[in-house]
Amino acid sequence: MAAFSRFLEKKYVNQLNQVKKIICVASGKGGVGKSTTAINLAVGLGLEGHKVGLLDADIYGPSLPVMMGISAGTRPEIRDKKFMVPLTAHGIECNSMGLLVDSNTAMVWRAPMIISAFNQILMDTLWSSLDYLIIDMPPGTGDIQLSLAQNIAVNGALIVTTPQDIALADVRRGVEMFKKVGIPIIGVVENMSMHVCSECGHEEAVFGTGGADKLASDYGIDVIERLPLDVKIREQTDSGLPVVISDSGNGVGASYISLAKSLNKIVHSDAFCEDSVPEIVIKDN
Repeated sequence: MAAFSRFLEKKYVNQLNQVKKIICVASGKGGVGKSTTAINLAVGLGLEGHKVGLLDADIYGPSLPVMMGISAGTRPEIRDKKFMVPLTAHGIECNSMGLLVDSNTAMVWRAPMIISAFNQILMDTLWSSLDYLIIDMPPGTGDIQLSLAQNIAVNGALIVTTPQDIALADVRRGVEMFKKVGIPIIGVVENMSMHVCSECGHEEAVFGTGGADKLASDYGIDVIERLPLDVKIREQTDSGLPVVISDSGNGVGASYISLAKSLNKIVHSDAFCEDSVPEIVIKDN
């Protein structure tokens, strides 16, 4: 209720009041492909006809400019000495700390400065009328996650993991955090689920099997997509062309289109909408 009340305050609504759904893409640890998933999900939703914004919330290690193919040194237009006009790449409105500083700048900041920077790129970006704002969260369960949960009415969290035990142990902590702060879990994405040899077609579960299913079963949520371990994803990500665009037919990009369709269906379902609406209680003084 407190988070919902803060959301209603003008300072938190002004630039977000035209955003229909705010979705955060999160992971318990780094290196599981969370940013790759967030970017291809955002572009996939765009390809499905939705108006989408993408916010890179990783202040220490922003990756959006490179992965979205935005040229080094490109900066958002500043209006009224405060507000940033998001850059558009592949049809997606984008903002990131990586667009505001040089690529080799180290953000040696303590928590209060990090939170302030995150709030600025979220609140002071002139997002247009969006169907979705996808927020690529930093790994873990730190200050930015708590700041987001306390200040914004987030519609849901998509949890990205790999099948290996160490990733699953960390992602459980992330799920517990979202439960505590009242952000609904949309589902689990098992990344690097299966490697398919490009020469012979042999499939191998490099990082094991069954882990994401066990996690989902324990928390009563679903594994909504399994994404392959494929060299095309790395190659296209490095080149700034999301694989969902370059390989959107029957290839690996089709998995991200499937993810986008599944997420859109879930967040508009009656059951999910009921679970994600905060209870409003009016008491007489």
